[in-house]
Amino acid sequence: MDYVFDAPSVDRELLDFAVRLAGRAGQMSVQGFFRDDWHSRRKEDGSEVTEIDLAVEELVRNELAGHVPEDGIYGEEMGSTAGVSGRRWIIDPINGTTSFTRRWPLFSNDIAYEDEYGPAVGVINMPMSRQMVAAGRGLGCWVLTGENPDLKSGHRARVTERTSTRGARTQALNPAGWPEELLTALHREVFLMASMGCVVDLVTGRADAVVIAGPPMAYEDVAPMPVIVAEAGGRVTDLSGGSVLGGDKTVLATNGLLHDAILKLVEGLPRSRNLNALDDGA
Repeated sequence: MDYVFDAPSVDRELLDFAVRLAGRAGQMSVQGFFRDDWHSRRKEDGSEVTEIDLAVEELVRNELAGHVPEDGIYGEEMGSTAGVSGRRWIIDPINGTTSFTRRWPLFSNDIAYEDEYGPAVGVINMPMSRQMVAAGRGLGCWVLTGENPDLKSGHRARVTERTSTRGARTQALNPAGWPEELLTALHREVFLMASMGCVVDLVTGRADAVVIAGPPMAYEDVAPMPVIVAEAGGRVTDLSGGSVLGGDKTVLATNGLLHDAILKLVEGLPRSRNLNALDDGA
């Protein structure tokens, strides 16, 4: 499902609601981060889940059920709840649970909303740094800060205007899980920075591109990206140039001006190697 630029603008109220909801999710996850009495376990796919993940997702689900009861919901931890409206909310309560359990303050709370035209709202909240990016189709992309983020006090997000790949600041998620060929091809041309690979840095101008390879990304990891990147003036696909939501579950997000050149750099190269202990989250 690709982003549709000429689709009608989403209702501003829905974006405001998603921002408030992500803010509440962030407050709960920060409180949990500093607690010592929660436990984690391994899911069937080998990834971790904590009591805080479950509590945050339950909070978001309850708010959605009260505010938009006809909409469907998909959450990482609790799966799908059918709706009757044809619209759907996607929840990643703590994106980066591995970081959370290791007390690294690099996780996010992610919420996306899809309507009959496709991606319509995307919110990525980085609660430990009190920074959020939020976008609505036709409404722009916004950077919000503080403990209680609000669109009224935010400022517009915009990608960089860099046109040369030589030395372009490129964030790399889990480069230890990348094949040597992919890592080498990019390293020779761009300036790779190992990081959480979050598109927050792309749309705030701290990076020119983001590359996520290695183990496949889950749908909830990438669901907020299309509207956030597009409304900030950038472009996002998988590493083959296909839809980031339906492709090979890799990610290339750029300022748009560098996109085709980076796709050419990685054309035909393998995307992952088999490692058992890799970070999660975008």
